[in-house]
Amino acid sequence: MRLFNTLSRALEELRPLDPPRVGLYTCGPTVYNYQHVGNYRTYIFEDCLKRALRLCGFQVKHVMNITDVGHLVSQGDEGEDKMEVGAQREGKTAWDIAKIYTDAFIQDCRSLDLLWPPEVLCKATEHIPEQIGLIQRLEAKGLIYRTSDGLYYDTAKFPGYSRLAGESHIAGIKEGFRVDANPEKRGATDFAVWKFSPKDQKRQMEWDSPWGKGFPGWHIECSAMAMKYLGESFDIHCGGVDHIPIHHSNEIAQAEGATGKPFVRIWLHGEFLLMNNAKMAKSAGGFVTLAHLKEKGFDPLDYRYHCYTAHYRKQLDFTWELLESGKTARRRLREAAAAVKGEALQPITAELDKAFRAAVGDDLNMPGAVAAVWDCLRGGAPAGAKRAFLEQAESVLALGLFRDEAQAPLPAQVQALVERRAAARAARDFKLSDELRKDLESRGILVEDTKQGQRWRRK
Repeated sequence: MRLFNTLSRALEELRPLDPPRVGLYTCGPTVYNYQHVGNYRTYIFEDCLKRALRLCGFQVKHVMNITDVGHLVSQGDEGEDKMEVGAQREGKTAWDIAKIYTDAFIQDCRSLDLLWPPEVLCKATEHIPEQIGLIQRLEAKGLIYRTSDGLYYDTAKFPGYSRLAGESHIAGIKEGFRVDANPEKRGATDFAVWKFSPKDQKRQMEWDSPWGKGFPGWHIECSAMAMKYLGESFDIHCGGVDHIPIHHSNEIAQAEGATGKPFVRIWLHGEFLLMNNAKMAKSAGGFVTLAHLKEKGFDPLDYRYHCYTAHYRKQLDFTWELLESGKTARRRLREAAAAVKGEALQPITAELDKAFRAAVGDDLNMPGAVAAVWDCLRGGAPAGAKRAFLEQAESVLALGLFRDEAQAPLPAQVQALVERRAAARAARDFKLSDELRKDLESRGILVEDTKQGQRWRRK
């Protein structure tokens, strides 16, 4: 696989640190409100990455964080914690808000057919000791200074702070810095790693620390949890392009400042979803959620198809008319796939396999991957080869091509036979497994063994 590394600004061949294992960290949601479809564009691209890595034979350890504390309403470490704001807005506790919107996020991820759950889904509030430990390492290196409202990372002491975002972008941040916003900050790009609880304001989320009662900054959680679960250096880190200049630059500074080692080998960033020529954002109001799509008669997978109409590094327009086009295209694709649903599997032809894998392996060229599927359906390959190819493509695209088939449950007696055969196969009792296969086939159920285990389908 070749992937575009934001850090090097070039396409690079993926060479994992410990092949075939790949360590993958993706920035998860701040759970103070519903996520909008712009957020989910990023999660869909990351899901395609994970699925494509598996297709290529890699073993993926995927870590995603849940930000349930510490994300302030301003990128400049000003204002209230978003969780506290959400609690005030809805008259609930910050802990209740975190649970409500974490649950909503998980439900949305499942409706988009994201591979769920990640190997590790970690909450910031459950990793306060790790974050404090990382801050202590930075303090011991002389990278932290104290102000009246918290502890700050001195970015002037970290050479190469601008590597990810670029010198001109960092210069722009410095130019727009308002000294009156926080006159105690030594530099415009310095950022909080620990905030002290305001003496005149009751906080719902706060912890004791060596520096006083308070709560962690937003950026420290990702560095601490990524290193806890993936090591001090790992393979791939993903997020939206809005994370590049601040959040991800700060993650690098924290991790590498503490360890002296390269933090992440490849950084991937998804572009914005645009609505009315503007980035979709909660701060602008009127953002669109998956619930809104469902209310208008769209399946979340219609939106997933729409996301495949542009490369993840290109901006994508969102309109209801474009989504309607995606719905129609996905329906036609499912209808075409249905024509080869019942065919017996045959080996995928080299031509079909090469076209799809070439697109997916070329920095996740999903428009090209979808085009390869349409070419397959229109082409003259044997029906069984088409069926096998479609199943392989569906393992990456996740467009529900065989959802009706997969969702229809087996009768209890037949399901018991399927499970009994799997157990026989695992015990290497091949005589019994073959007998059960024939029994199932007589009942209209075809069973085959794959690298991923036993799978079945109706005749």
